[in-house]
Amino acid sequence: MADSFRRYLFIYRYAFTKYILGYLQIQLGVILSVGIWAFCEVKLQAAQLHENTKSLSSSPLNINQYHLELSKPLPHRFLIAAPENFNPDLRQQPPRPKPKPPENSRPPTPSIEPTTPNVVLESIDTNYRYDTDNFGQTNLFIEPTLQFRLRNGNKIFLKTGFDFFDQRGVESVSNFPLQVGWQGKIGQVTLQAAAGVDVFDRLPAAMNLNAKVEVPIVPARVSPSGQLRSLLVLSGNLEQGPYKSNARTLENEISSWRFGPDLFWQIDRNTSLFSSLRLGNYNDGNSEVQTFSRLERKFGQFSLAANLFNWSYDRDLEGTSGYFSPPDFLVYNAEVAWEGDITKFLRCRLAANLGRQRLKGEFDNANTYQTRCTVKLSPNIEADLGYSFSNVRNQDTGERAYGGNSFTGQLRVKF
Repeated sequence: MADSFRRYLFIYRYAFTKYILGYLQIQLGVILSVGIWAFCEVKLQAAQLHENTKSLSSSPLNINQYHLELSKPLPHRFLIAAPENFNPDLRQQPPRPKPKPPENSRPPTPSIEPTTPNVVLESIDTNYRYDTDNFGQTNLFIEPTLQFRLRNGNKIFLKTGFDFFDQRGVESVSNFPLQVGWQGKIGQVTLQAAAGVDVFDRLPAAMNLNAKVEVPIVPARVSPSGQLRSLLVLSGNLEQGPYKSNARTLENEISSWRFGPDLFWQIDRNTSLFSSLRLGNYNDGNSEVQTFSRLERKFGQFSLAANLFNWSYDRDLEGTSGYFSPPDFLVYNAEVAWEGDITKFLRCRLAANLGRQRLKGEFDNANTYQTRCTVKLSPNIEADLGYSFSNVRNQDTGERAYGGNSFTGQLRVKF
């Protein structure tokens, strides 16, 4: 742990002083400019509302509310056919003319109908992740995302931040991602697409993109209390960009295409299944197949889960390209977790995974310990803080044991 903190201080002395100060001033200016523009747009149009009209603020959605939103159809924007269009007897009678007011009477004051702003800044979510291991590899990610809602219900995302990669024997790499995304719905189908550029301090810039299509196979059923009872969702995913595994992978300019489906099935109110398949192609000629499945059952504040993960590459190029590429890697474990409210503003989750991993035909223990707490600072501000330790490999260390630490966090601000 002391080595982790020394590496952490080294990062801030070495990287932040040299690179991040000037760049973050530019990014902060961009974020503030976009935020001020959206706020002024909202304020300008809100000034037209009646002085007694109260503005509505959106509350954060939990997973149940999210799946409930997936099940709602889009409103009909165009009237194609209605009974009164085919039978004249069913047409509504025209309204009767209103009597003229007396000449001495004062004309009524026209009411101003509330209008919806063109763009509303909904939230700013800042993700933080700091990964270290016992082989001298350090990855740091600080990435804020601004989310805007358009008048038609679609969403626009603006993501930026600072990433840092340090590794023994390799010069450190700093990364400044910038990505713009869009999310919308066509009927029950949710579409999402994003594209951007990754700028590096000493490497050429690289493009990135991702797309997702989400289709509910079985509509969501929700209890009166808001708990999700059943749902079946199938999604297709496509990702392309630099492979941010470590400093050596970035130095070798490794990029990949990944695509495949996800399946989420809420079997009943306490049982769920998630399954994922990813196929990958790399610019060094390598290819991969990755599968993951998780079956979870809740018992009040406790839960049990079974996880199965398999990862295989066509060729093992860790020695040349720098990324973990096992021909056959298998991990299976069982998870026991507890999640509950400590106080009115503090909620925590504790979990332990116990299982086995197989690499090159050799079996070893595969254990992970996690903790995460959510602090509700105000009705519109929440923060997550988490820590996990795992000996599940993400590199080939031979007979030496692997251990990795992860500090994670997220700050969510709703408007």
